[in-house]
Amino acid sequence: MQNFVYCTPTKMVFGKGVVEKLAEELKPFGKKVLMTYGGGSIKKTGLYDRVKELLGDFKVFELSGIEPNPKYSTSVLEGVKICKEQGIDVILAVGGGSVLDCSKAISVGAKYDGEPWDLITGEVAAQAALPIVDIITMAATGSEYDAACVISRTETNDKVGYIDSHLYPAVSFIDPTYTFTLPKIQMLAGVADAMNHVLEQYFNANPNDLADGMMEACMRSLIKNVKIAVENPEDYDARAEIFINCSLACNNILSIGEAPSGWPMHGMEHALSAYYDITHGVGLAILTPRWMKHILSEKTEERLAKYGVNVLGIDKSLPARDIAEKAIEETYALYEGLGIPMHLKEVGIDESRLSEMAHHVAENEGLDQSWVYVPLTEEDILEIYKASL
Repeated sequence: MQNFVYCTPTKMVFGKGVVEKLAEELKPFGKKVLMTYGGGSIKKTGLYDRVKELLGDFKVFELSGIEPNPKYSTSVLEGVKICKEQGIDVILAVGGGSVLDCSKAISVGAKYDGEPWDLITGEVAAQAALPIVDIITMAATGSEYDAACVISRTETNDKVGYIDSHLYPAVSFIDPTYTFTLPKIQMLAGVADAMNHVLEQYFNANPNDLADGMMEACMRSLIKNVKIAVENPEDYDARAEIFINCSLACNNILSIGEAPSGWPMHGMEHALSAYYDITHGVGLAILTPRWMKHILSEKTEERLAKYGVNVLGIDKSLPARDIAEKAIEETYALYEGLGIPMHLKEVGIDESRLSEMAHHVAENEGLDQSWVYVPLTEEDILEIYKASL
């Protein structure tokens, strides 16, 4: 087992109607609130109005229109500007993972005198951040319970994962009923994202039984409950299990004591959504079985077989290579059967920029490092992209 340091300072407030405790939880942080949100779905559902009512004793400023794959040069910089000019005490993020990721970048940028991109890229270490409270409305990224955010810079085709202990939210409100009205494809993309968060950690060089068991249980729960939620979008227990799985999937608790893997599928997908602005979870679903097939070897077949038996329920009496191959096929079939597009061409990506993206990933993601579970060269990355067309 690897050495580790584990700490989750975020207070999770989970269940039906928990937003009613919002004012009570916000009060210790101050009176000036920057409320961040996206394209307006919270207004359609009535959540916006209820939040504004609950914030009657606070002075509220707003930053709306935060995009999926949140953008540095628009939303992040505008949020930082508001925080500095208005002396904001606390950020309240209301929406999905993109809203919260953007708010995290704003929180450190507001406490930094230089260019916030220096923090996001790790050139400068953050020294402080504004506190963040969030009302998360989509089960997907796990940003409500981790110290990470992902920010896109359109002009350079960069999509950067930023991890820093200052990025943990102070309080996260999770009410699974907010996910009842999500479009089906958003729910599916969120589940694919969470599944991949677990898989990125599962494929590592030094596993242990405790972490493996937690990750396998999480993936089984996601698969079982997404099928229930597809049939009945208002099944509360299914939605609740999906949400808690998503929250824990990217929190490091599931892979405690295991070796790092390099997160190759995320590294490759970041280029897809940076260049083409596609839905992150859909891109991951497309890449995942192709990555599995590409790395299948004598070294990896036992690990893929364990995933096949313990997560997908494949007959363990079969030879390991047969189980591994069947696991890859069933992973593809799972996503396809749910209704997720499984080819890049279906989401508007053709072969014209594959080489450019593969080079960008090879230059920026470090997937060829020796400690990565299966190191990938630029040629490997390009082959996986081509297989995903």
